[in-house]
Amino acid sequence: MLCTHLHVDHVGWNTMRVDGRWVPTFPNARYLFGRSEWEHWSRELPGPDRDARDDSVRPVLDSGLADLVATNHRITGEVSLQPTPGHTPGHVSVCIASRGEAAVITGDLMHHPVQCAEPDWANRFDVDPHAARRTRRAFLERCSNRSVLVLGTHFATPTGGHIVRDGAVWRFQTGSSSG
Repeated sequence: MLCTHLHVDHVGWNTMRVDGRWVPTFPNARYLFGRSEWEHWSRELPGPDRDARDDSVRPVLDSGLADLVATNHRITGEVSLQPTPGHTPGHVSVCIASRGEAAVITGDLMHHPVQCAEPDWANRFDVDPHAARRTRRAFLERCSNRSVLVLGTHFATPTGGHIVRDGAVWRFQTGSSSG
């Protein structure tokens, strides 16, 4: 199990309540959390976000089922993490490369395809909006006009497409053509 970052909508399935206790949902799995992400959020003051991590992340760590990994961690020869900070300090996207094909699962790097044309539009949950903008622009530049399938975690259907250059900006193109 891999969490791109530790916001509640990305960790809530990690645990379930059993007999009044939060326990890992998948007791036979390994969970991967970003080390810098955990270090940042574990220092957070009490509140709703902290409560979510206390019931959805800490029980997994306490059970010994979690690995705290670097933001550029290689999971397998085909799957690796790519640092995409800004939304959160240790946010990562997931890169998959196999048999000459490539894909990226964005996590919360972008929340809507319109951010391809408007990469400076921040999300109110971006911890560092300036870093998020820089990261989005670098990602769009790196992936544009290449056959990299981009899977937008929060994008409405269809969630998969390609980044194509459109003048001074980019756009998210779905369908069989990648530009």
